[in-house]
Amino acid sequence: MKSSLLLFFMFSISMGYGQKEKYKGQGPIRIVATDSKPVQKQWKGEFKFSNSGVVFSNEFEGARLNGITQNNDSTYTALITSENTPINISPWYAFKVWSKKKQTIDVILTYQESIKHRYYPKLSTDGIHWSVLDSMRYKEYDSGNTKTFGSSALPLKVKLRLDIGPDTLWVAGQELQNSHLVNSWIDSLTQRKYITKRTIGKSTEGRHLNMISVGNTDSKNMIMIISRQHPPEVTGYLAMKAFVETIASDSKLAKKFRKKFGTYVVPLMNPDGVDNGFWRHNTGGIDLNRDWANFNQPETRAVKDFMEGLVAKNNGKFYFGIDFHSTWDDIYYTVDPKLKGNMPNLVSDWLDKLRENIEGYDPNISPNDKLVPTTVSRNYFFIEHGAEALVFEVGDNTPREFLKEKAVTGANELMKLMLKHIKNK
Repeated sequence: MKSSLLLFFMFSISMGYGQKEKYKGQGPIRIVATDSKPVQKQWKGEFKFSNSGVVFSNEFEGARLNGITQNNDSTYTALITSENTPINISPWYAFKVWSKKKQTIDVILTYQESIKHRYYPKLSTDGIHWSVLDSMRYKEYDSGNTKTFGSSALPLKVKLRLDIGPDTLWVAGQELQNSHLVNSWIDSLTQRKYITKRTIGKSTEGRHLNMISVGNTDSKNMIMIISRQHPPEVTGYLAMKAFVETIASDSKLAKKFRKKFGTYVVPLMNPDGVDNGFWRHNTGGIDLNRDWANFNQPETRAVKDFMEGLVAKNNGKFYFGIDFHSTWDDIYYTVDPKLKGNMPNLVSDWLDKLRENIEGYDPNISPNDKLVPTTVSRNYFFIEHGAEALVFEVGDNTPREFLKEKAVTGANELMKLMLKHIKNK
């Protein structure tokens, strides 16, 4: 992947990834109803402008482009809207553009009322390999306070200057990772004899909820990993990939770990939301990470049924559960260490190891002791299964190499700690 993807020009990361300010994290989780409600799907097709020969398209999985108009010979204004409301400020966009002849155009990204621009543009010529848009070709309007996090830091709209021609240019808020690409990654892993795939359920639109099992599936020592409850949260997904690939690697540590533990992974919790280009919700119009108490949605219910069924079958325990997400900046939402699960102090010891092994890194940790109702995945993992659990939120713009370093180091240190615990039992 191109080096420009590291996003260093966007954020100042000091030597050793030291951090000057920390994101304070979100407030208390609100309990909301999770009964299904309607969503509005976008019209799919090509937006053609005959006078300029320019064509925009949202005809691919993961696209989001609700409308576009031409302002003058070289300027176009796009409208990006959500699947329903109320909704988190995660305005995902993704489209393709080309033209009969080579030309330079400006595209202004606008959003529904009260929503601002969040994701810095990424470009691709094949939908696989991505780079960031040159900052000299990016302009913000009504910019926010960039010293803060959240909506107050965001611009109202932005303008992108793009060079286009007969070859397709892809534009998106993050690297595109739709269900086809995720399932291709899963299939590549299952070429190894100690990794298997199974379907644990289906989404409302009938997409498979695929789970991979890594290591000893007869073991009573288990861990659970999930990702992509929220469609745009690609950086969390990328961290999950590196984390799982480390557990699945050929290292001596990984081989030893796989003999003692069974690792279960649902890489894509919300395939409908991802493929429809939704900002936050599933096809039931619900934030899946608010449905871990009621289980009204098929995606959360499938994971619940799998975990409870496996425990009933093998009389084992889930010792660790992690849910990968993305947010404004890196943060670990943990269970307060005064609460003890199946492997006490595992998460706090693990975070200490991250601090020790990544030079200059001080993990941003937000513990919580209010876990009932279970509402979010972390709470369910801990309350119902005793798994030492957390949500790992990766920053939207975390440099990809740093993201990978944290995931790889995290997986290695976790395996060491869990093996030590099992040995001392």
